[in-house]
Amino acid sequence: MTRIDLPEARRFMQSLTAGCSVKPHFLAAVSGGLDSMCLLRFLLDWTVEQGGRVTAAHFNHRLRGPDADRDEAFVRTWCEENGVPFVRGAGDVRAHAKRAGLSIEEAARQMRYAFLEQMAEAEQCRWIAAAHHADDSAETMLLNLIRGTGIRGLCGIPAVRGRIVRPFIGVTRAELEAYAAALGLDHVEDATNGDPEAASRNLLRQKVFPLLQEINPRAAQSMEQTSRQLRVIDASLERDARERIAHVECREGRVTLSVDALFSAPVAVRPRMLLLLFDLLGVGRKDVGAVHINAILSMAQKTDQANETRISLPHNVTARYCRRWLILETRPQPLTEIQLLPDHPVQWGDYTLTLLDRRDGEGITLRDRTTYENWGVKVGPCVPGDRLTLPGAKGARSVKRLCLDRRVSLAERDRLPAIYLEGRLAAVWRLGTDTAFAPEGPEAPIRFIKIERE
Repeated sequence: MTRIDLPEARRFMQSLTAGCSVKPHFLAAVSGGLDSMCLLRFLLDWTVEQGGRVTAAHFNHRLRGPDADRDEAFVRTWCEENGVPFVRGAGDVRAHAKRAGLSIEEAARQMRYAFLEQMAEAEQCRWIAAAHHADDSAETMLLNLIRGTGIRGLCGIPAVRGRIVRPFIGVTRAELEAYAAALGLDHVEDATNGDPEAASRNLLRQKVFPLLQEINPRAAQSMEQTSRQLRVIDASLERDARERIAHVECREGRVTLSVDALFSAPVAVRPRMLLLLFDLLGVGRKDVGAVHINAILSMAQKTDQANETRISLPHNVTARYCRRWLILETRPQPLTEIQLLPDHPVQWGDYTLTLLDRRDGEGITLRDRTTYENWGVKVGPCVPGDRLTLPGAKGARSVKRLCLDRRVSLAERDRLPAIYLEGRLAAVWRLGTDTAFAPEGPEAPIRFIKIERE
């Protein structure tokens, strides 16, 4: 076979296999497209020189009807003609997406990589090679930037992640096209690749990147160089965060971090420390976004508060601030009295409560006060003997009597959210708001406690 060089890819492979005591065996992820066929051919040339082996792996996502079967047949035939071991897998991506509540793209990625990991174990491959290149990484950086991201999102696609390696991460799409043309390398085209409406990435590829390359023909290479520098910074921040939480108290279903330790860290390190707490808790950080991290930091920054406060987070995690400690836990929380903070949802028993400055759904409406954030609004179980004076009533009645009148059972009464304002019972969900705390008129400014039942 004619050999055409890709210097950046060769440098990557030399670095990857330096000092390796065994002959390299790669599992190549091959879709049949130009990039993956270039990868397969490149790895064949490389392993012939090094005395290693390559196995081609193709996963049929069953998303494109006859085209999907055509791609599989193409890769299988090419491997047979060139003496390359071939393994295949298939799965119902749409069914998996529906079952797991994922996008089609994410479901396909999950199933594809699960298959590749399984085949790598079966074939005893040290590495799984993917064909992502510099343009792919640049597109990822741009997409993350547009959607909003931190340093990690601007690091692009990593060259190595676990056993996944990407020899072409420093090679552009144009270089791969030239490589395939010089070798006369056949491939199949995915019809959706040329449709800008098919995906955001295609829109970038077809319309945005050509404009960037008019400004700088080496735009992809420049962005890849930037991503390498950002990866160094990202790794440094991650090391710092791990060192700072090395002595976090961990128990089953609970992790505890000193608020002083959190705020003694640089600002850029604090979110990473919190994300690592989710890892230590065993729930992972998926679906934990900037809004949740900022809510935790905001809660923990209120150093003058003497009361315990809580917010509810993804994966049924509750974050609690208590006496200079930040506690993340998944265990069921006792129905104690806790303070409500503006715009921070709190899970209390079977309910989620959010203190707002506007009506939004069902809840309890209270008279507005100028010292909104210092109200001391709390939710808790009804205190025995507490009484409410409801609009239209001749006087105050006990919560017990009101519940009996409404046929609310004793067990349910003890789980109704009761709102206390400055130490006085202001309202009980399902019963009403005390006249002393009710809005003074339909146009009067109010504060609203949104209540949602699980």
